[in-house]
Amino acid sequence: MVNAAANPGRHPLADRGHDLYETPAVAVQALLAAEKLPRVVWEPACGRGAIGLVLQAAGHTVYASDLVDRGYGTGGINFLGARKAPPGVKAIVTNPPFKLAQEFVEKALELVPHVVMLARLAFLESERRSHILEPGSGLRTVHVFRNRLPMMNRDGWVGPQSGSAVAYAWFAWERGHVGPAAINRISWKPLPDR
Repeated sequence: MVNAAANPGRHPLADRGHDLYETPAVAVQALLAAEKLPRVVWEPACGRGAIGLVLQAAGHTVYASDLVDRGYGTGGINFLGARKAPPGVKAIVTNPPFKLAQEFVEKALELVPHVVMLARLAFLESERRSHILEPGSGLRTVHVFRNRLPMMNRDGWVGPQSGSAVAYAWFAWERGHVGPAAINRISWKPLPDR
């Protein structure tokens, strides 16, 4: 456990509750510029709609659900207990609770052919996750942000607001993809003229 007194910028896992960190809209817009998504998607950790609202504005039909009712989507839905996706859903797009990211990926891969998850780039650094990250897992593309995303603070955080020190990427799986994953560098900022 992290000693919050020794590291005031961090908080113990017990304080995180249901681990709500709202995704910046620019992260979703960068995904849409890099990845062709099916028209109908499921956002199973929808929070207050940070991802879903951007997808809807881009013309997608979004089934939004969350374990906790936060006023957007359908609350009280435990994604990890789902037996099937909503009708017509071909993709799951979400920023899963970090402590459950592996479980979210595994469940999503059971349910739909196209899975896109926002996760720390460090998600790649695991032996335990080899079955969902190595060739043959369906991992097709890792869209790595070439610049850090705006800070994603824990819901209710009242501490200092600063830039993010964490590198993030969108991880995209496609059922049937067997080769190694491609690395695609993306940006939420305009690229400088060369």
